[in-house]
Amino acid sequence: MSDLLTAAQMRAAEASEMDSGGTTGLDLMERAGRGVAGAILSLYPHLAHSKQTAVVLCGPGNNGGDGYVLARHLRDRGMSVEVFQMGSGRKLPRDARSNHDQWKDSGGSIDKLAAAPAAYGRAAVIVDALFGLGLGRALGKDAEKALLPLRQRSVPLVAVDVPSGLCADSGRMRGQGAAADLTVTFHRPKLGQYLAEGPAYCGKLVVVDIGVSAGPTGVPLAGLPAGVAKISGHKFDYGHALVLSGPAGKGGAARLAARAALRVGAGLVTVGCPASAMMENACQLESVMLTEVDDASALVKVLADDRINALCLGPGATVRRAGDLLRVGLAAEQGGGALAVVLDADALTALAADRSLMAHLHDRCILTPHDGEFARLFPDLAEMLRHVPDKGPVPSRLDAAVAAAKRSGAVVALKGPDTIIAAPDGRVSVHAASYSRAAPWLATAGAGDVLAGLITGLLARGTEPFAAACGGAWLHAESARAYGPGLIAEDLPMMLPTVFRGMGL
Repeated sequence: MSDLLTAAQMRAAEASEMDSGGTTGLDLMERAGRGVAGAILSLYPHLAHSKQTAVVLCGPGNNGGDGYVLARHLRDRGMSVEVFQMGSGRKLPRDARSNHDQWKDSGGSIDKLAAAPAAYGRAAVIVDALFGLGLGRALGKDAEKALLPLRQRSVPLVAVDVPSGLCADSGRMRGQGAAADLTVTFHRPKLGQYLAEGPAYCGKLVVVDIGVSAGPTGVPLAGLPAGVAKISGHKFDYGHALVLSGPAGKGGAARLAARAALRVGAGLVTVGCPASAMMENACQLESVMLTEVDDASALVKVLADDRINALCLGPGATVRRAGDLLRVGLAAEQGGGALAVVLDADALTALAADRSLMAHLHDRCILTPHDGEFARLFPDLAEMLRHVPDKGPVPSRLDAAVAAAKRSGAVVALKGPDTIIAAPDGRVSVHAASYSRAAPWLATAGAGDVLAGLITGLLARGTEPFAAACGGAWLHAESARAYGPGLIAEDLPMMLPTVFRGMGL
């Protein structure tokens, strides 16, 4: 899928296209409005040629201009169209005003926005063309009064570009908007349509080509790294992962991670656990090996085996044990460089408790916090996400993850339906389990432990940390989608062969 653009990148792409002489603002607006009309009638074909009513809410900028074009195309397809405008048509930008005047001169109705709610009852579809990408403030009372009644409706609500009030960069809402059933955006999807509240407010997302060239490179969506298929060779050619487990009765999380690492293709996987937990783990593991790791000195000895090239610490380890082992794991070397390490769960809590350990993080280390763990590790960055400012940029989870990676020197995979993977060198990717890739079944105990194991297994196979985190997140969601409702964490590793076969691997 296409990379995700910010509002500024989209505006730059349009400006570049116009500056090159390839098109005009009026051309882009015409294609946008026509594209929205086509998307509406494609999804709701019963509306065409039926004289049903469309209510179109037009704003004071170019988003409103798209709305006037849309109104014209819906009317041409047989619908009765009522337009309600915010502000004065005389104050519209030039291209938007041209389309406003064309609609009005052709006999189209235009009423004030305040009158719109009275028309909702006779509408078969309602279009929100109030504010698009450029809204840099709260919605305002007039817009909220028009939108609030739409929170409870019996007909589809369609948003032009983004639902009004949704920040196109952060996916956070400014003010009291209404969630759309369909959002039609242009050229490429936008960051805010995949982050935070974006998917919930956008409904179904359709991207319309309006004739803009490639333009700036945005934030890529995470995918599977190259080289996942096994061709030939010895098991040690595919790496040896060590997963550190907790004491007796606490080993389930580490076993989930270990099985995931093995299923994703690590040549060997060993669970390192205290002597007291050896019998428990031996009764439940077969392909996964076992070794005693009672304390930090034992871990030093185990890591002396230079065939071990990836370490997972945290799932079910207990905070005290993770704290004892952290320093050794972060200092370990393999092949003349730092050992690849995944820190999850209890290891993250231990890291937050002993902040002196932050200085030992490195670029072959991957932190996999959920929002709560992230707040303990980076409280100031989490704090900036608690509020939406009335004006100016709205901080996003992507901003927070990028800052955390730069500060820590490690790769950060900030987990959630919109998982952000950020590297200390500035690379960033979004993995969104939303729209066609929604996987709500992942909200189950142990799923995060499996993700840690997937990433560890890819590291063991030689995948560099940023790509391993991206690939692990992608496989995590694909496995959940392959299984479907009723999923529990144990099912995820077992679905990997199905996912791989589906990819032709």
